[in-house]
Amino acid sequence: MTTDTYFEELARALRGAGVPEAQVAATVEDLCGHLAQTGTDARAEFGPAAAFAAQLGGLAPPPGEPDERAERWTWTADLFNDRRMLEIHGDQGWEVESLDALGRFVCRRAPGVALRWEYRREVVGGRRRDKVLGELEPEGWELCGEWLVYGYFKRPKAASAGPAGELAAPPATPREWLFLSRRGKVALVIWGVAVLAVLGAALSGLGLPGYVIALFGVGWAISATYTAKLESEAGYVRRGGSGGR
Repeated sequence: MTTDTYFEELARALRGAGVPEAQVAATVEDLCGHLAQTGTDARAEFGPAAAFAAQLGGLAPPPGEPDERAERWTWTADLFNDRRMLEIHGDQGWEVESLDALGRFVCRRAPGVALRWEYRREVVGGRRRDKVLGELEPEGWELCGEWLVYGYFKRPKAASAGPAGELAAPPATPREWLFLSRRGKVALVIWGVAVLAVLGAALSGLGLPGYVIALFGVGWAISATYTAKLESEAGYVRRGGSGGR
């Protein structure tokens, strides 16, 4: 069975399971991209097309369409901890739909058998945006949110892990919503002390313009800029200074 024949059979089986055409096309495209990277045979990688379609079909609602049965959860983390928590929560079937105005991850999880998700964070500020999108989109990565100079990307783990990308028994929705690293907690304490100092100065008769808001904004901006600089330098070292990813 050729690769084209395999994916034609897979597409027919997905349509037969009621998967929308747009979702069928996206799934086939992602899987084709995965095989192009690995150089493996489709049947050897995913198993029989009909059985693989039964595993994939209907696992998640089509993007952009509401699903009243889906679980909803919003959480956040600092810039030192967000990628680790995205990895953990992605393995629990949580799909990031967007980032809200406060930089929180707005997630959903399909009922029953859910897909595992993988994520990555890239600096997309300035001229890097088009370059990063051009490199990641052909590999199946989708931009799911932006915060400061960062772009967050997602893709179903089935694109890289095959049948292992599904989650038959998702754990319960976490009760927590804030996940801070040790460095994030230290920074929060420092900012808290600084805010108290500003409030004390204001109560002493110096007035209270937007010092508190500005203090938090500057703190987060400095943290994000410094972290972005480190990531850009690390990427340059990995590339050996060649200028390509």
